[in-house]
Amino acid sequence: MRSGQPLEAVEVAVPEPVGTEVVLRTTFCGVCHTDICFQDGYYELGGGKRLSLADRGLKFPFIPGHETVGRVVAIGPDAHGVKIGDHRLVYPWAGCGKCRHCNSGNDQMCLQPNSLGIHRDGGFGTHVVVSRPEYLVDFDGVDPALAATYACSGITAYSAVRKLSDIPSDNPVVVIGAGGVGLTAISILSAFGYERIVAVDISDSKLQAAKEAGATALVNSRTEDLATEITRASTLPIYGVVDFVASSDTAETGIAVLARGGTYVSVGLYGGELALQLLMVPLRALTIRGSYSGSLSELRELVDLAKSGRLKAMPIERVPHDDPNTALDRLRAGNIAGRLVLTAGS
Repeated sequence: MRSGQPLEAVEVAVPEPVGTEVVLRTTFCGVCHTDICFQDGYYELGGGKRLSLADRGLKFPFIPGHETVGRVVAIGPDAHGVKIGDHRLVYPWAGCGKCRHCNSGNDQMCLQPNSLGIHRDGGFGTHVVVSRPEYLVDFDGVDPALAATYACSGITAYSAVRKLSDIPSDNPVVVIGAGGVGLTAISILSAFGYERIVAVDISDSKLQAAKEAGATALVNSRTEDLATEITRASTLPIYGVVDFVASSDTAETGIAVLARGGTYVSVGLYGGELALQLLMVPLRALTIRGSYSGSLSELRELVDLAKSGRLKAMPIERVPHDDPNTALDRLRAGNIAGRLVLTAGS
């Protein structure tokens, strides 16, 4: 991948593992909206400002793909607990292994990340190198194409929803954005027993998918007074909003509908700016927090939830592994209900 350019096929040597490294042959790899940001070379910050990927420490060219499932084909001399042929889901958010975040099990927060498909070549390639076998998760009993999406889409939704765990299950939770991540969040909320899940999206077809995932109320964001419609659909005071879009408009609306003491969780990377009346933050006792991906333990919890049969599977469309540009173009068009997964064969 090169900034601002379509992906190009290149030949590279199959890596040889050293130390604790494990090499896997990619079988499935999810296509994430973040991959579009990588292709563009920047994130939108709003107000005409952008955050370049170079400012985040990314170096071009590289091979993207951070939702990876693969089969183990080579094992380093110091890697234990894994064997040739194992089919595993890769936790992509590897850290340095030494900082306070890594030592607390939150590798995804590491300030010197070694993330698969971002800081090291990922699952759009034929093979990936995983730094430690601990990052490999057994997903036995779960569709491998679906399992691939759990590495980012899944744990991003899971971690965001867990940040609202103090909200009783009979209280409404609002989910803004019913794309792949939002649908997963709705399924997780439903599995956790939430009885009032309000889905908000601009697309009626995505709202229908949200209903099938477990949403109990649907609001099309094209309505003239979105905040009023969300409040009406919720029927009770709203103490939790998870925003998987996180644009200027959705953030403003998500915060506006909260009851006193409510929490707004910003997850999406759409970008924009937010003007706040700071006096109202303490007066309304609001919590505004970001949620970035999730931890390895959260990924294992999510996979266990899927294995239990309580978690509804979101729609998955398998597409050829050797045609990622078409998949990225389709994702950019914004009409995908669920998730596209590059499929190389199991």
